[in-house]
Amino acid sequence: MIYQLIVNGALAQSWSEWLGNCQIGTEFQPDGSVVTTLTVDAVDQSVLFGILDRIRDLNIPLISVTKNGQEI
Repeated sequence: MIYQLIVNGALAQSWSEWLGNCQIGTEFQPDGSVVTTLTVDAVDQSVLFGILDRIRDLNIPLISVTKNGQEI
């Protein structure tokens, strides 16, 4: 399954491996804020929950999670 996690703020590409070999894309929003999209191919939910745990441990605000293009 392909998951996209959108978080508040900018994450450097160097976080990719630590967060579970995800693709990282950073975008500026019209209001001037920055969001980062993490795209990960998770073989099961434990991989997804591991990434979510790491995001929580870093105190990074999670905006949304989508699975195969559908918000969950």
